[in-house]
Amino acid sequence: MSKDVILFQEKQYMGHNRFSIVIRSMLAIFCFVGYYWSQNPKPVQVSFLRIGSYPIENVDESGVIFFILGLSILAFSAGLTYILHINTKVLHGVMILDGFWTARKVKIDLKNITGLRKIRYKKNIFRRAVYNLHNKGIIRFYTSGEDFVELTDNSGLIYRIGSQKIDELYAILKKEIKITNN
Repeated sequence: MSKDVILFQEKQYMGHNRFSIVIRSMLAIFCFVGYYWSQNPKPVQVSFLRIGSYPIENVDESGVIFFILGLSILAFSAGLTYILHINTKVLHGVMILDGFWTARKVKIDLKNITGLRKIRYKKNIFRRAVYNLHNKGIIRFYTSGEDFVELTDNSGLIYRIGSQKIDELYAILKKEIKITNN
């Protein structure tokens, strides 16, 4: 079997991370509320909340910047769905994790892997995208999804690799680890 044959490949994009989507959506909503407030500057009195008048009433079109900024945030958010964050490849005997732009390529030799587990993340929308994050002996690679593969090498280092296609990745890694360790 040739070493250049790709057994598994998955591309994960920056715009698919839930935490980033929530932050960008909240900023866009804030901008659109600011624009609405500029167009309707009269004070609002609700039983539990009082919103004063718009602070810049005498300047024409002062809220248009909020509208333009809100649209810009939405356009930026849409553009992020085309920016590659992690490209995961499994070749015969090796796993390659390639990041975006200046990120270093990480090559994991499957001959050194002693443990393989498929695990589900805890429910949490505030999980940020990470690439090659070293923390407490664990190296994390994650963009989006709810599952990850945990690889343990013979020196005790743990790799946690998030994936959208976890069952396929796990099956191929299990097969490759069995082949390379025998």
